[in-house]
Amino acid sequence: MNDIANRLNALLPHLSGTPALAIVLTIAAYLVSIRIFPRLGQPVWCPPVLLASLLLAAALVVLSIDHREYAASASWISFLLGPATVALGIPLYTQMRHIRALWRPIVVTVPLAATFAAIYAVVLAHWLGANDEVIASIAPKSVTAPIAIGIAEEIGGSVPLLMGGLLATGIVTTLFVDLLAARVGVTDHRLLGLTLGINGHAIGTVRAFEISPLAGAFASLGMGLTGLFTAILLPLVMLYS
Repeated sequence: MNDIANRLNALLPHLSGTPALAIVLTIAAYLVSIRIFPRLGQPVWCPPVLLASLLLAAALVVLSIDHREYAASASWISFLLGPATVALGIPLYTQMRHIRALWRPIVVTVPLAATFAAIYAVVLAHWLGANDEVIASIAPKSVTAPIAIGIAEEIGGSVPLLMGGLLATGIVTTLFVDLLAARVGVTDHRLLGLTLGINGHAIGTVRAFEISPLAGAFASLGMGLTGLFTAILLPLVMLYS
């Protein structure tokens, strides 16, 4: 970790004011976080993505880099979220026989779960007095980032607020699934993966792959179908509500 920090310090003078600085900071924050994560005992409530976010935020403050400048410089990283999500089709293909065996429950479950995930967020936000922008920002909070960003922009939400909601949702989902699944007798990796993917998007899917490849495949399926269903339904609901 000290070696990473020393190399970053040596590069900073050459990268200042260029998109490369944002890229280096992002990658360095993640590399440091995955080194720290095992030393913390791999807590479910504090995954590497959260650690990396905190480290990156601290770096921006220390280096006096405006978050808008960073976001613009690191925009290509956000672009890569789309291809990364599509690449999850590979584990889906390898577990296709398991998916075919449960296609009926999946077809019934995903639309209901995706609808409920959006409804309870909207209802709670409205009950607490949130304005339209806040409601539009958190409505797609259970959708994977590439799709959720497009939905939020379409319905008038704030992308920075959405990203915070996505991070919180993914962490809370993995925490609750880990704490409650065994206690209520849910041990089937297919169900665990589908639950993590539907509710916890990419963060939940990462956790599912830690459980097993089967859980990861079902999480990928749940995440993809939830994003597709929400992208079609939510803008229509917000438009006519």
